Amino acid sequence: MHSLQPLTDDDSELIELARRTVDANTDGPDGVHTMGAAVRGIDGRMYAGINLYHFTGGPCAELVALGHARASGARELTTIVAVGNEGRGVVAPCGRDRQVLLDYHPDIRVILPGPAGPGTLSITELLPGAYHWSP
Repeated sequence: MHSLQPLTDDDSELIELARRTVDANTDGPDGVHTMGAAVRGIDGRMYAGINLYHFTGGPCAELVALGHARASGARELTTIVAVGNEGRGVVAPCGRDRQVLLDYHPDIRVILPGPAGPGTLSITELLPGAYHWSP
């Protein structure tokens, strides 16, 4: 795996938005896996999302944040992060989210947890050798 790149001030701001979003909307410690996510558009605007946990596999927070950005007119995105509820911090995206990110935003950077704290990787570094689908 490639080395994580250090966070920028913009990355830290994005993490904070995702943390505030999950803290304000968590389902609590009841065993529900609540996640918040935030994404930054190329113009610097940020968009947040929260997952909708459901036993059938409700949408992940990252996909909700992508939808929020798209519904707001943002088509070019630079960075995304997911944060867990109950102080779990930055969480890596699941495989489905990685594939969606690669297909819709092949240049996006993903904020990930690391041994020395969060850092970033490009989606192509995070999902090497992936199948490419053109939306």
